[in-house]
Amino acid sequence: MHTFQVKTTAHSCAVDITDRIEAALAENSARDGLCLIYVPHTTAAVTINEGADKNVMDDVLKALDTLVPWQAGYKHAEGNSAAHIKAILTGGSVQAIVEAGKLALGTWQRVFLLEFDGPRTRKVFVQIMNR
Repeated sequence: MHTFQVKTTAHSCAVDITDRIEAALAENSARDGLCLIYVPHTTAAVTINEGADKNVMDDVLKALDTLVPWQAGYKHAEGNSAAHIKAILTGGSVQAIVEAGKLALGTWQRVFLLEFDGPRTRKVFVQIMNR
């Protein structure tokens, strides 16, 4: 398993971590198999989506803010219930196929860490399962 940290710079943001995952694949001489990407946090998530146009992830974050506003009479004493809800909706892990040592992503796809309660330092775990 490979672990790295991501320092987020905003309260809510999407950080492209694709290159760091592929570096982990290269470091571990991965060939063909599966790659599990997991964030062990209750107010952050990970997803695969379009990375060619930054506006897509900005739109996703804006839509999540509309669906789950920061202030909505939540009971959680820490005041970050919206971040927890967004993390549940988007998920703490994704899997990707690995072919010839690279993530088998679509033309426009990238892997993103989604921050919902930053800025913070987040951990990302990458587990490679070779065939």
